Amino acid sequence: MVATVAILIVPVTLQIISRYTALIPSWIWTEELSRFLFIWMVMLGAMIGIREHSHFEVDVWPDLAPRAAATVRIISDLCVLVFALVFVWWGMQFVRFGWDQLSELAELPMPWIFFAWPLAGITWVIFLGESFVGSWRTLAGKPA
Repeated sequence: MVATVAILIVPVTLQIISRYTALIPSWIWTEELSRFLFIWMVMLGAMIGIREHSHFEVDVWPDLAPRAAATVRIISDLCVLVFALVFVWWGMQFVRFGWDQLSELAELPMPWIFFAWPLAGITWVIFLGESFVGSWRTLAGKPA
C-alpha cells in the first residue's frame, strides 16, 4: 500500500507544481493518471482489507464464544461473497466494454484500469474461501 501512495504522489505533485508555477508545462494527463492510480489503490486496499478481516466489518456483537463468532463470521462472509461475485461478473463485463478503448488524455488501454474490479472480486473469493475454512474448523472444534 505504501508503494501505491508513493506512486500516486508523483503525478499529483507534477499537477500541483504545473498549476501554480511556470517551472514545468501544464500536463493535463497527470490528473487522469492520478485518478487511475487511485482506483487501483482503493481496489488493492479492499483486497487487503478482506484478507485481514478489517473491511466490510462492523463490531455490533459483544465478544462471543469462538463457535458463535465463527457462525457470525460465516454469515458475514456469505454477504461479502455476494458482493465479490458481483464484482467478478460485472467487472468482466466492464473489461469487455472497455476492451478497445483508450483513455482520453494519456491514451492508456482502459482494460488495464477496468481489470481492477474483477481482480478484486477474484481475490475476495479466494480470501473468503480461506476465511470459510478457518470458521468451519472452529465450528468443528479443530484449531484454526
